Amino acid sequence: MKFTTALRSAVAVTALAFAVSGCAQSSTAGANNAAGEAGSKTVRVFISGDTNIQKLWEKDLGPAFEKANPGYRVQVQFDLHGEHDAQTLAKLSSSAQQKKDAGFDLVDAGFVPKASSANLLEPVDSGKVPALADVPADAIKAGGTSGIPYRGSSVLLAYNTKTVAAPPKTLDDLLAWIKANPGKFTYNSPKSGGSGAAFATTVLDKYVPADVRQKMTVGYDKGLESSWDQGFAELKGLNPFVYQKGVYPNGNQQTLDLLASGQIQMAPVWSDMFTTGVANGSIPASVKATQISDPSFTGGAAYLGVPADSPNKDAALKLAQFVLQPDQQAMIVKDISGYPAISLDKLPKDLQDKFANADTKNLRQGYYNDMSKDMNNLWDQKVPGQ
Repeated sequence: MKFTTALRSAVAVTALAFAVSGCAQSSTAGANNAAGEAGSKTVRVFISGDTNIQKLWEKDLGPAFEKANPGYRVQVQFDLHGEHDAQTLAKLSSSAQQKKDAGFDLVDAGFVPKASSANLLEPVDSGKVPALADVPADAIKAGGTSGIPYRGSSVLLAYNTKTVAAPPKTLDDLLAWIKANPGKFTYNSPKSGGSGAAFATTVLDKYVPADVRQKMTVGYDKGLESSWDQGFAELKGLNPFVYQKGVYPNGNQQTLDLLASGQIQMAPVWSDMFTTGVANGSIPASVKATQISDPSFTGGAAYLGVPADSPNKDAALKLAQFVLQPDQQAMIVKDISGYPAISLDKLPKDLQDKFANADTKNLRQGYYNDMSKDMNNLWDQKVPGQ
């Protein structure tokens, strides 16, 4: 399974020091107008993700931190959808080599575990961030020595209870159901969204030896990719049975829309998107979600990291500790339906109930970033079509 707070208004705009013009947006989460100016009590948070995470920092986490810690500021720099992750990682690497300030003090991005393995981030433990003692050890391990898990999500199997009385419980059950119910299931192309990637990954993992898969989750080895051959053949064999026979939705939301409209009866969906859809009424009450097993769909934590040469390490670590407190973890649940990183029993009962059908502690990690990119490209080549 996997791991995953809401929307903020921008007060000041600053440009990231990238070679590519306009690659990121920047805003300040408090009433300040000193763009890009580092200070001992200013935490420059770099976000690579969607607007809901930008809002989470700008409207909730940042202001809450400033209110609880007078004199501190949170300044947000934002790269929509992580379109410039490669440039950001290169900038972080160059700054580390030169022992210079990278221009941000806390990173919220999918590349944090990779940056951690490259020793570009400050090592952390419960001595530096005490709240890590309340975070599952597996999630901490997956982030390396420097990743700080602070939210998460997983992919679940959503189904229409009007037509599916008993949903599949295992991957084999699901594959059998798809073939027995042509046109009633689909998943988006892996490159277009994580819910489709989780389905494809899980089918591939059916045939990948456990020791090989473990290597695929922590590093890049192209030579291991032959272990995917049987899984890709299985995925190709599903084409006649999925919705539109080999034509796949573009993105997580398109898959959810097909499910909500009744055009399909079952699909893999992100836990946070599904929970939000149920809450706002865009997904009918008749649609439920569960987790399969043997294996489960992938998921995982989202990580924070502190650049090794940040001039504001103490302030950044103070903010990371703050984000892992129950009140802020509750913000994550309420705002973006993300999984809390800390134990559920530390949250109010009504928030615990939101995860009745999801194991927020047991999150099966996806592939290492570069392995995932290869998997997505190979899926494009091997799977779609008649």
